[in-house]
Amino acid sequence: MDGLKDRLVAQALEEGFDACRICRPWDVGHVPPRLQAFLDKGYHGQMGWLAERSHWRGDPSVLWPEARSVIVLGESYTPEEDPMATLERGDLATISVYARNKDYHDTVKKRLKRLARWLIAEAGGEVKVFVDTAPVPEKPLGQAAGLGWQGKHTNLVSRELGSWFFIGSVFTTLEIDTDPAEGDHCGSCRACLDICPTEAFPAPYQLDARRCISYLTIEHKGPVNEELRAKMGNRIYGCDDCLAVCPWNKFAQEAREVKYHAREDLKAPMLAELAMLDDAGFRARFSGSPIKRIGRDRFVRNVLYAIGNSGDPALMPVAQGLCDDPDPTVVDAARWAVKRLHHAANGME
Repeated sequence: MDGLKDRLVAQALEEGFDACRICRPWDVGHVPPRLQAFLDKGYHGQMGWLAERSHWRGDPSVLWPEARSVIVLGESYTPEEDPMATLERGDLATISVYARNKDYHDTVKKRLKRLARWLIAEAGGEVKVFVDTAPVPEKPLGQAAGLGWQGKHTNLVSRELGSWFFIGSVFTTLEIDTDPAEGDHCGSCRACLDICPTEAFPAPYQLDARRCISYLTIEHKGPVNEELRAKMGNRIYGCDDCLAVCPWNKFAQEAREVKYHAREDLKAPMLAELAMLDDAGFRARFSGSPIKRIGRDRFVRNVLYAIGNSGDPALMPVAQGLCDDPDPTVVDAARWAVKRLHHAANGME
């Protein structure tokens, strides 16, 4: 249909997206061998769903054979403030930028559905919308569509949006004109690799999730390896270090969507206050937040690791008070924090 793509892009921008590109579902033929190598090395850790659905994640045309085009959308969530500003404050918690307000899945999916309805009304066809939670290789599709390229930290980077943007996609049975794939523009830069506190990158363009703080604080169940706890600092939900240091962020513009602007109480919350949350308090505080999905126990575990890393003797009573918590992982974290604070107070390693 003449002019459909131009009208589609215009509508996507009107819906609130910052970028709209098109590719074919089968344009990511390099994904299956890379995904299998990732799984064979065990880099996925406890994320068994990556292996269970690898046939879909590796080949989108298997997920929905009738699809002929993938509309890949980008939406900026660039923060107003320096996301690393709280890392040196031992009494405060650092929360990943994307999780400092409403759950982006809900916001992006609503936009995708509106755009999909518009497309059906405009040109017919069938559609399916995806944002993060489905077994879709969004980052490779984003590169195939020209939205950005997978940087050395494996995240998608855009020359226009930097590193701070969400990805959503609309699969359709319509054949829409495609965009050229994006090339790699990382050059010799190693900023994202060198900043990683836990050395989670075995090599450029490779991630061992088992060492990634985002994985450890969100996906990993049970106690975290003690060697890694000490490197987590005060990061209690996610980690933005590799995104924050990317030089392409100099072109990024602040998020337009107010739901992505940080809530005041999540910009630099006090560790002592977060550690005291019971299940009801946790659910109330993080209602509508992506943080809610990890549950109170895992969250408090993360907070206790941060307390142990704080070197702040004023937090000792907080950690001690959780040494008899009903959850065994919280107890383990509390005892570790007490020991760590005791060593710090006595000048011990």
